[in-house]
Amino acid sequence: MTDTHNPLLLRNQLCHSLYSASNAMVRAYRPLLAPLGLTYPQYLVMLALWEHDSVPIKQLVEDTRLDSGTLTPILKRLESKALIGRRKGAEDERQWLIILTANGRAMRDQASDIPHKMFCMTSMNLEQARALKLAAERIYQDVLQHTDAAATD
Repeated sequence: MTDTHNPLLLRNQLCHSLYSASNAMVRAYRPLLAPLGLTYPQYLVMLALWEHDSVPIKQLVEDTRLDSGTLTPILKRLESKALIGRRKGAEDERQWLIILTANGRAMRDQASDIPHKMFCMTSMNLEQARALKLAAERIYQDVLQHTDAAATD
């Protein structure tokens, strides 16, 4: 068996490459998000809210793929920064909606160049980046489906 086909070599692990790339990207975001006073997970929440404002926490869990135990302290931190607020739902008063404040909405303009700056850090063209995004989503969905099926067995 050649080294390139040995499944137990670290350098052959897809998961390690994805993990390393993810960590590198999160580190690269830090200086871009610092002027906004946001961490990467907070940025994910803000991206989700800029897309759909006034949403239940359950929707943010789905959109950001952060579990509620992780999301709750992030929401508290964003609320303490006066970027978001909470209000009771009109249809169901038991449900809390997360809403952007005026400061939170204004931050969208400040963040508008961040995706372009991140893209410029890669050597990919737009087509390659889109293909990688699709491949990563497919891996996520496949693994999620497999782990969900295994959990119900």
